[in-house]
Amino acid sequence: MYSATYLWAKIIPWLENRLSEPLVSSWFEDAEAMSFDDPVLTLYTPSEFNKDAIERCCSDYIAEAGRELFGQELKLVVTCEKSSADSPRGDLIDTNQQFTFDTFIVGSSNQFAHAVALAVSREPGQIYNPLFIYGPSGLGKTHLLYAIANELRKAHPGFNIVYKKGDEFTNELITALQEGKNTEFRNTYRNADILLIDDIQFIAGKERTEEEFFHTFNTLFEQKKQIVLTSDRPPREILRLTDRLVTRFEWGMLADVQPPDYETRMAIIRNKCRALALELPDDVVDYIATNITSNVRQIEGSVRKLQAHVRMGDFQLTVSNVAKVIRDMYTTSSEAMPTPDLIISQVALYYGVDEAAIRGKHRGRNVLDARQMAMYMIRSMTNLSLPDIGKAFDKNHTTVLHSIKQVEEALAEGKFADVVRDITTNINDKL
Repeated sequence: MYSATYLWAKIIPWLENRLSEPLVSSWFEDAEAMSFDDPVLTLYTPSEFNKDAIERCCSDYIAEAGRELFGQELKLVVTCEKSSADSPRGDLIDTNQQFTFDTFIVGSSNQFAHAVALAVSREPGQIYNPLFIYGPSGLGKTHLLYAIANELRKAHPGFNIVYKKGDEFTNELITALQEGKNTEFRNTYRNADILLIDDIQFIAGKERTEEEFFHTFNTLFEQKKQIVLTSDRPPREILRLTDRLVTRFEWGMLADVQPPDYETRMAIIRNKCRALALELPDDVVDYIATNITSNVRQIEGSVRKLQAHVRMGDFQLTVSNVAKVIRDMYTTSSEAMPTPDLIISQVALYYGVDEAAIRGKHRGRNVLDARQMAMYMIRSMTNLSLPDIGKAFDKNHTTVLHSIKQVEEALAEGKFADVVRDITTNINDKL
C-alpha cells in the first residue's frame, strides 16, 4: 500500500497542472499528508480557512487524481488537529480491515512469508523475532504487516502496536530533536508491544537514526516484544546500513516475497473483483494476468481502474477496450522511464532532505549533494536536455552541467557508486 507521503508527492504536481500554481501553493503551503487508510487520504493544515477551501474545492480533484495516478478513487479528509509524536497508540489504523491473512492470496512466491507472518501473529515475541520480510515493491509486504497487526488486535486488544515507514521514523526523530522531545519520541517506540517498520532500508546511512533505532531494537528485543521489518532487499544488501544492525536484522527469520506466478495472479484478480463487486470476463482476467506480471499493486490497480470506467457507464469489458485502459499499468522495462519528480523524490528520501529544498535555493552541504545527485540521475535515467533538467530546479543549463560533472568526477574517483546504485534500485522499484 502507498504511504500518505508518497501519494501526496505525486498529487501536488498533478494539482498544479489542473489549478494555478499560486493557488495550490496558497492552499497547501502548510498542508501535510498525515495518513492513508485506503481509500481515505487525510491531510493536516493549521488553517481553518484553508481546510474549508480545500474541502470545498479540491475533493473532486483529489478523487480524479487518484483515478488517474493510482487507478483508484481517493476520498479526502482534512483536519486541523495534528496527532502528537508521543501518541501512545502509535500510528496503526485499526479500520484497515481489508489487509488480513484471509484476504492475502497465497502462492508459491509468498507462501513462506505468509506462514511465518501468521506464526508471529499467534506467538508474538516468542519465535521469529525479528521477522524480516523482503522483496520488490508492490508484492504484499505491507499487507502482511497489517495482517499481523489486525490479527493481534483481535487476540490482544490492549497491545500497543506501532506502525511506521522507515522515512517517517527518521522525520519524527528530526522533529523530536528540534523540539527537544527526545524522551517522548523514545517512549513512543520503546513502549511498543509490537513494532512494525515498513521500508526499513530508508534509515540506512543516517547515523543518528540508525543509532536511535539500534537502541530501540535492543530494548524491545530484550523485553521479548515482537519486531517486524520490511525492505526491498535482504539486510546484507542494504548499502550503508551499519554492521550491527545487519546482524540484528538477521537474528530472527528472513522471508522473501517474489513476483506471483500466473495462477496466483489470476486468483488475485478474481479476489479483487469479488471485493469490488465487479464481474470480468475470463478473457479479460487472462489478459491482465498475462500482461501485468511483477507487481500485485499494479494488478489490483488495474482492476480498480476498470471498475471506475464501468461506473462511468457505456464501457464494454472487451480485451481491446481493457488493453487501452490499462496499457500504462504494464509498461515494459525497456519503455519505462522515471519522471524527474520520481527521481527527485527518491533522492530526497535517500539524503533525508525535503524535495522543496532540493528544488530551491538552499545551499547546505547535504542539500547541495542531493541536488547535484538528482541532476545527475535525471540526466542518466531520462532523455531530458540540460535546459529541461534545469527547469525542475529553476537553474540554468550551465549550473546543471557543472553539477553533473561534479558527480561524474566523484564516480571516477570511486565515490558515490553505492549511492547511485541504491537510489537507482529505489527508483526502478517504483516504475
